[in-house]
Amino acid sequence: MKKRIYENGIEYVPVGDYYFPNIAPPEKKHSVGKYGMLHEEYIKQYRPTFYSRLILTGKLNNYLYEIDKTCHERIEHMIKDMAKYEGVTEEMKAKNQLKWVGLMNNIKACAEEIIYSEIVYA
Repeated sequence: MKKRIYENGIEYVPVGDYYFPNIAPPEKKHSVGKYGMLHEEYIKQYRPTFYSRLILTGKLNNYLYEIDKTCHERIEHMIKDMAKYEGVTEEMKAKNQLKWVGLMNNIKACAEEIIYSEIVYA
């Protein structure tokens, strides 16, 4: 019995009477946030082949980190732009806090819905 076999770019090692792939899970380099975890659940359920390929190549954590980072950046820009368009200012925050909080919560919810449809669940 050979000590190691290389086939299709994968190294196999003997364990008892069988050969198993010699792969180790990659170390996590980045912590993944809310949007990355939601996207992971989505690809796990609706794109299982893509998900398996990311796991086997060790690129899942980096991929999810990039998705999460992109979502946060886009939401930040969208909130600024939408607040400017709606006329939400620091002056409004000082004069009528409840109105400001309500408008900002609405703007954030709208921005998140856009991110969900364009990035997380796409």
